[in-house]
Amino acid sequence: MQEASLERPAKHTPLLALAGVVHADVDTTFATLAELVTPQEGQVTLFLRDDDTRTLILQGGWWYRGEYRVLPDEQGSRVEHELINVAQTAHWAGAITGRSVIADAPAAFQQLLTDLAARVE
Repeated sequence: MQEASLERPAKHTPLLALAGVVHADVDTTFATLAELVTPQEGQVTLFLRDDDTRTLILQGGWWYRGEYRVLPDEQGSRVEHELINVAQTAHWAGAITGRSVIADAPAAFQQLLTDLAARVE
């Protein structure tokens, strides 16, 4: 599996930001989130797990970058997810190509939060 970078590519546009709270400590939440989103062997996805910043990055295809962060919250952990267009050529087409991914992201993120909570709470 190739490694992504914490630094976003030169040309990038945030397309959608989502967040939710999980009632568990940040270290447990981050470790469990990493288990859920780490690409399986053989998947063609750039991936980065940064334990210091509790950040996970998945970058695949020509336009897609997903960033997850786990932050302390008074109720446990705040899980943030951003979808970012990182197309370096035909940047304008990234959001158009990814419109179904973007449209499906809120429901997918809510399901991820549900699965995460079931494992840690």
